[in-house]
Amino acid sequence: MTVTVVDLQVGNIPNVVRAFTRLGCQVRVTAQPEEVRASRVLVLPGVGAAPAAVASLARDGLGGAVQEAVGAGAWLLGICLGHQLLFEELWEFGRHRGLGLLAGVVAPLPEGVRSPHMGWAKIHALRADFASLHGRWFYFVHSFVALPQVTDLVAVADHDGHEICAVVRRQRVIGVQFHPEKSGPEGEAFLREFCEMVA
Repeated sequence: MTVTVVDLQVGNIPNVVRAFTRLGCQVRVTAQPEEVRASRVLVLPGVGAAPAAVASLARDGLGGAVQEAVGAGAWLLGICLGHQLLFEELWEFGRHRGLGLLAGVVAPLPEGVRSPHMGWAKIHALRADFASLHGRWFYFVHSFVALPQVTDLVAVADHDGHEICAVVRRQRVIGVQFHPEKSGPEGEAFLREFCEMVA
């Protein structure tokens, strides 16, 4: 199976590539809209701030190519900032339009909790979409959090006594706030389950 990693020039791409390669996937990294448009399985990684990522999506129609691919039936996995880009609007250093594949906004972590949220957190699954999630620990690094529609929310994580969005899904669009590529065996198990789902 070929996995296309969308190069936004803001992500932790080498680790994501290694993680999928270990699972036996062929991995293609591209910033070419025509290659993205023609892909069946897309991964949108991301580490960094929203403005740079949104600018990368706007460059040469890359964001439109992602939307077209999903509209044509492609699977899409967004990781960390890539997960946040799936939503309608991101409130980081201003307000920025996301891909709009999921309803909702991305806002700062609630007042009174540590920011950034950096470290391991236990996942509580609200739906049975992924057997590899519930009760497992994954690695998070973020200062902003998605506020999705309840119907799209798959799992939450506890951060300083607050439940935060950890996993979302609408049909073939999946987003995870954590970094599976940095989450050891648990992250590998999640990515393996994703690969088996889309194969």
